[in-house]
Amino acid sequence: MTIPLAQKVEGKKFMWDGGTYETEEQAQQVMHGYEQDGFETRMFVEDHQFLVYSRRVATAAKPEG
Repeated sequence: MTIPLAQKVEGKKFMWDGGTYETEEQAQQVMHGYEQDGFETRMFVEDHQFLVYSRRVATAAKPEG
């Protein structure tokens, strides 16, 4: 099985965290941790394994001045 490193959802690029999870509950716990750290997350299922993809929400830098 080849797992894509990135997935596009609604025009946004999400990167795979590199883990495979046997249950949806395990994947949900991992996703919750990422969300607490400021990431958007999505879950996909491939060959009966749950995959977690995340992306950091970009914030605009304040101009110096």
